[in-house]
Amino acid sequence: MTEPAPRRASRQRSTQETQIEISLDLDAREGGVVDISTGLPFFDHMLSQIGRHGGFDLTIKATGDLEIDAHHTVEDTGILLGETFAEAVGNKAGVRRFASNRVPLDEALIDVALDLSGRPFLHYEVEPPGEKILGHPPFDPQLAEEFWRAFITSGNITLHLELVRGKNTHHILEAMFKGVARSLRDAVKIEVADGKVPSTKGVL
Repeated sequence: MTEPAPRRASRQRSTQETQIEISLDLDAREGGVVDISTGLPFFDHMLSQIGRHGGFDLTIKATGDLEIDAHHTVEDTGILLGETFAEAVGNKAGVRRFASNRVPLDEALIDVALDLSGRPFLHYEVEPPGEKILGHPPFDPQLAEEFWRAFITSGNITLHLELVRGKNTHHILEAMFKGVARSLRDAVKIEVADGKVPSTKGVL
């Protein structure tokens, strides 16, 4: 039997605002070996959820103009992570494709549904209380939406995120990242080893 091709990718992105390197292995034997450094401790914590709960090996090294704002670093990381994911998942032959999860973290509950559709679309119905996450520097929760929009656009993913309930901003955002990670883990799982793409069009 022929061994399936490894589903991994490494990419770099360099602009006048950010320099980012990402490597991703969707079929990591160890499962969830993570090394994240963006200069934003809370963002590092959120990105780590993608590796740990997705069961992926994930390395992200980013430097950006944080003296101006965190927006460029967060958005550009989302862009490159989406590109890296799209390259790693390949033509999506045999994948489950669809996945959904409802993930709690204490009082917070997030509903996630996604499709490796090849058609970027984000429905984002998440409104945390609004306070920044304390840290050095602090993290503006509004940037989470910018990250997901960048990720799904470059990754060609349909993603629906909805806050069912929650009061603590940290809990809400962490439940969201964990929920997307779990859904990605389910969606990329090889369900049928027949080499066929799960679409009547024959392509995703």
